[in-house]
Amino acid sequence: MTRSITLRLILAFLMVGIMVVALAAGITYWLTVREFRQLTYDQARDRFVTDVTYYYQSHGSWDGVLQYYQQRSAVRSPFDSGPRPPGGGGGAPQPQTVFFALADQDGRVLIPADDLRLGQAAPAEALAQGTAVMANDQRVGTVLVVGNAPPLGPLETRYLDRTNVGLLVAALGASAVALLLGIVLARALTRPIRELTTAIRRMAAGDLKQTVEVHSRDELGELAAAFNQMSAQLDRLLTARRQMTADIAHDLRNPLTVIGGYVESMRDGVLKPTPERLDAMQAEVQHLQRLVDDLRLLSQADAGELTLSRELVAVAALLERAALSYRPLAEKQGIRLEIKTEPNLPEIEADPDRLVRLLGNLLSNSLRYTPAGGEIALNAGMQGAQHIRISVSDNGKGIEPEALPYVFDRLYRSDPARSRSEESGLGLAIAKSIAETHGGTIRAESTPGKGTTMTIVLPLQKS
Repeated sequence: MTRSITLRLILAFLMVGIMVVALAAGITYWLTVREFRQLTYDQARDRFVTDVTYYYQSHGSWDGVLQYYQQRSAVRSPFDSGPRPPGGGGGAPQPQTVFFALADQDGRVLIPADDLRLGQAAPAEALAQGTAVMANDQRVGTVLVVGNAPPLGPLETRYLDRTNVGLLVAALGASAVALLLGIVLARALTRPIRELTTAIRRMAAGDLKQTVEVHSRDELGELAAAFNQMSAQLDRLLTARRQMTADIAHDLRNPLTVIGGYVESMRDGVLKPTPERLDAMQAEVQHLQRLVDDLRLLSQADAGELTLSRELVAVAALLERAALSYRPLAEKQGIRLEIKTEPNLPEIEADPDRLVRLLGNLLSNSLRYTPAGGEIALNAGMQGAQHIRISVSDNGKGIEPEALPYVFDRLYRSDPARSRSEESGLGLAIAKSIAETHGGTIRAESTPGKGTTMTIVLPLQKS
């Protein structure tokens, strides 16, 4: 049988409360008893000193002090307050244990107690620790402490019993408060966990778009916020995966439909295999091959298996090589393609073929969205001391702000109405994978109607 966190927290709070209350009550009781016993002892000693001092001042000597004290102790408890005149009393005499002894100024025992006998010389240590008896500003004797402290009387015992009852009631009340607070706090602490558990179970059932309320700014609040972010990201990725599957099916179906239509028509003799028709079929086959190659490259990048053949590469030569393949197409569309590099750029350790593929994808994308008379610029310069910055800028139609965060997603098209045969939708995703495999980054900046800039930052050497 499993116990919930709520029950464990309640029991933990209760146990901590009981332990704290018990410890506080125990210390309080111990201190109370100790101080109370010390108080009663001090009072008994002070009464003894008062009695013998009164006797000496009344008689001028210690003669007969033992008989006097025996009479006094027979009619009064050591814990009675205030001196009584000799002979005052009331009630039958009761034997009383003597806890104090009296020695005269010469150290001879006048009132014996415990091991101190009448007439013997008191030990020097006992005299040093005793209480002086003063008369006319002169020390006439010493009260000596012997044996244990006097026992508590009925009144003192009753007081301590009432104190115990009060401490017990306080302990029970504090335990009840600790239990109530434990229940409240445990439920408050576990509420976000219960909500997260419910949301996770719904996600496990297939509903990935879950949101839990953030109740606080502590660690549980951060956990809830992180869960909401994860849920939103998973939902977006699932939506993107479904869309990607549909797009791939569409991109595969169109060429296969064209090829299948030609083949079926030629087999039935409806069409003849002319060079033009074979070229059309070949174009569709090439489109399929490019799509399959792109998907394979992305799958390798996801698995961390995208290999690089690194070598030292001159940045200016790399840009020239990338631009060489697209300059004829740019001239045909009436677009000017320029290369601008900072002087004395160091070589970078990279795979030139992969980087040409990356730049080619960016150039192809810019040519697709830049009108005649436009301009595309390949720029390169230093980014700090250890990185190269390469950018592809155009003054084309630009990208809408709401589409900008998703341009590197697979099969994302900023213009859904554009024919799918014109692009696979994987070019920018491949560019991002190649940049990240080199240890670099890529980002997009765009203003609608003014153009787009794709910036790649690559380290000079393999990290």
